[in-house]
Amino acid sequence: EVQLVESGGGLVQPGGSLRLSCVASGFTFSDYGMTWVRQVLGKGLEWVSTIDYTGGRTYYADSVKVRFTISRDNAKNTLYLQLSSLKTEDTGMYYCVKTGAVGTTSGDRGQGTQVTVSS
Repeated sequence: EVQLVESGGGLVQPGGSLRLSCVASGFTFSDYGMTWVRQVLGKGLEWVSTIDYTGGRTYYADSVKVRFTISRDNAKNTLYLQLSSLKTEDTGMYYCVKTGAVGTTSGDRGQGTQVTVSS
């Protein structure tokens, strides 16, 4: 059974930073690309970033490019998302998804971690 457990969210001021983590189990993590998506209040799921199974290739939505960094540690079965220069519009629930398809929001995902950017 695929399990994905996100953590690291919280309340941060505009311009601040957070590091999200997603611990994976129930599948061979190092065989799969992984993705972060988010759900902003009142909107559907939005694709944020994807990383390939090696960690060598990364892809970002234009809205987060330069500000967010996706990475992974296959030895720890963990996916990361470093959020920097946060804006109020980054507020939402962030989920990791078991998929290497760039631009997609579909796939097994965890329960999410809430990021709130507010002064």
